[in-house]
Amino acid sequence: MSRTLTMLFAILCYAIFFATFLYLIVFVGDLSFASVTVDVGPEAPPVTAALIDIALIALFGLQHSVMARPAFKAKWTRIVPPPAERSVYVLAASIALMFLFIGWHPIGAIVWNVRNPLLTSLLWVIFWAGWGTVLVSTFLINHFELFGLQQAWMNMGGRQAGKPELRQPFFYKWVAHPLYAGFFMAFWAAPEMTAGHLLLAVGLSVYMLVAIRYEERDLTDLFGEDYRRYRAGVGGLIPRFRR
Repeated sequence: MSRTLTMLFAILCYAIFFATFLYLIVFVGDLSFASVTVDVGPEAPPVTAALIDIALIALFGLQHSVMARPAFKAKWTRIVPPPAERSVYVLAASIALMFLFIGWHPIGAIVWNVRNPLLTSLLWVIFWAGWGTVLVSTFLINHFELFGLQQAWMNMGGRQAGKPELRQPFFYKWVAHPLYAGFFMAFWAAPEMTAGHLLLAVGLSVYMLVAIRYEERDLTDLFGEDYRRYRAGVGGLIPRFRR
């Protein structure tokens, strides 16, 4: 793959990702203008719907976990050019989310319904703050590298990425996984929680807790004692403020 094609491919994958990410907000928030959301979609008996939805969550989780592992990357880059590897990952993740959107079967039973206007407003604030935390966190750890654009851009100039550095910008001074914390906020802050929404929140929360363990293991292998000291001094998902 030529350097120009790699760059164009990375831009296309990023555009698909960004559109998918925006629709994820709409999907989880059950925003009224959308025709397919966590609570709007094809009907099925509750057990059938739950089995389909669990399979979709598992597909998304497996794609994310397997393709993110260093051992998989080492083999994968024998087929995919290294500068395009991250873009392929981003594209695969976007496709997995699209399958979840299209195949999701709502389960309409109400688990809770907050009617207090103040509490409802607070939950919506937490919902949007969660997505904001996710977006800000991606920029703190290098947004364009995370989604494959930087690798393709550096490849255009015949350059290679430098050695990874263990940095602690902003949120990362108090919490090790602010990006995941933002997702937790966004998935669980719902004034009206249906059984289908609860299934999505539980399924993705379990995936994230498992992913955190693998991610921390990889970071420990990469940074060694420096990461152990950092991790001991900050919270995981809840901030631990230090003097």
